[in-house]
Amino acid sequence: MLTDLTVKKFLEQVASDQPVPGGGSVSALCAALSAGLLEMVARLTVGKTNDTALDEKLSTLIEAASRLRTKLIEDVDKDTLSFAQVMKACRMPKGSAQEKSVRQKEVQDALTQATRVPLSVAETGVGLLTLAGTAVREGNSSAVTDTVVAALMARSAVIGALYNVRINLMSIKDMTFRDEIAKQVELLEKEAIEKERDISSVALSIIEKQARVL
Repeated sequence: MLTDLTVKKFLEQVASDQPVPGGGSVSALCAALSAGLLEMVARLTVGKTNDTALDEKLSTLIEAASRLRTKLIEDVDKDTLSFAQVMKACRMPKGSAQEKSVRQKEVQDALTQATRVPLSVAETGVGLLTLAGTAVREGNSSAVTDTVVAALMARSAVIGALYNVRINLMSIKDMTFRDEIAKQVELLEKEAIEKERDISSVALSIIEKQARVL
């Protein structure tokens, strides 16, 4: 499994002449790193504010980010495995009409699954940006840059995953499915960009305020 590799070994595989792990798995990893950073920011805040309500809110954030991080770690491997299934289907025999029919169905099924995995990563990334919005406003201001990095990683994960969705959709023949997913892609991309922009704006104002105090 990719996620059992050291960071160095994982990067070596990414840099190799093999098609996987590629952008899909890297997007999932970006989102997982975002989740980890958000957990860190929240943990640096809980118990240090004398605000029980805030502690509860950030404890909930920690639980949510931890759950998403676990899911995204699985997605790193799921993306690579789904790509392998597409390649396996494409290599099926197509000599006879029956073989062509069977192969086409298997390819389409594999492409559909290979589309759902990065779409799920993108949806999770948007969820992380929502958590980052809470973290940048309620979290430890000394860790505001960590929250910004988390937001940037989540945004990159969303955009990267959605590009993989788009390219898979081009080969899918089910137009109803294509149109439905394409609409989701546009909404997710817009939401991710807007959320990251808002988080960066809030973070910049916090940094500027800190600079005036020094």
